[in-house]
Amino acid sequence: MAAALAGARKPWWVIAGAACALHGAADEIADVDVLLDEGDAMRLLPPLGLSPAPGEPHPRFRSVLFATWRDLPIPVEFIAGFAIATTTGWHDVRPVTRERHRIGNAIVFTPARAELAAMLTLSGRPGDLARARRLLA
Repeated sequence: MAAALAGARKPWWVIAGAACALHGAADEIADVDVLLDEGDAMRLLPPLGLSPAPGEPHPRFRSVLFATWRDLPIPVEFIAGFAIATTTGWHDVRPVTRERHRIGNAIVFTPARAELAAMLTLSGRPGDLARARRLLA
């Protein structure tokens, strides 16, 4: 995954459960969620055999582009133009912080703990709220 994103022109981040794992606050990880720029998604994903398309309608989440790469041991979900619905409306998810994590020879990036916890809290889902608490503990 990191190699596939090496040509990204804009910052990208692993978010959600996999990011929590990289920060040492993990539970089981079903997939890896990657937040990236729309232009990078359109340029980098087709060579992987992926066709980024608008995300499926969901009452709590939306994305301008979405694609799932299933050729790895754990599916990787690429998300561009991501927003979360709250009681005050839709909030675009655009991390400001960016921390490096080494996995073998690869470097991946996550938001900092506090920013990741805020993103998880914004979603309001019980599992995400529990992850946020573990990040901040």
